[in-house]
Amino acid sequence: MAKARAIPGLGEDDPYARVAAAVVATRAEELIEHSAGVLNIADIERVHAMRVATRRLRASLEVFEPCFPRKPYKRALREVKALADALGERRDRDVAILALAGFSAAVGEADRPGVEGLIAHLRAEQQQANLELEPAVAPERLAELSAQLDGLVAAARALAVDGPGDSYGDGDRPGSPR
Repeated sequence: MAKARAIPGLGEDDPYARVAAAVVATRAEELIEHSAGVLNIADIERVHAMRVATRRLRASLEVFEPCFPRKPYKRALREVKALADALGERRDRDVAILALAGFSAAVGEADRPGVEGLIAHLRAEQQQANLELEPAVAPERLAELSAQLDGLVAAARALAVDGPGDSYGDGDRPGSPR
């Protein structure tokens, strides 16, 4: 599993919004980096690494929610969750196939055809999950998500500079009157 990238240049006295911008920017970059080769079913660690990156990004977004305008935040979080779900569907099959392949080597010859049949069934499901994952990781879709996340980062940076006033200009920050 890919280790989370350190976020240099942050100090304990930095404003919350500045930290939010730096953390979300870094986690978003990691997510995009891990998308390379994610549809390659021969290298199941790629989908795992990207799935972990979505969980880190989601946690960062949730922790720093007060720093983002409500509607763009909800839209981006929904996209990250949907991506994580699609990655999870593929990952579930990857893990099951890996476990059954090890099990198949350990069972007797009489039981091996049954285990191999189950593996074949899971490989078909893996292919289907990969087809369903494909649009979620298409370059244009990831570019759109990246742009949404860049917007959140920019809003947090503006909040760090402007202070706690209504830096969104429309009262559309989480916790603002609806």
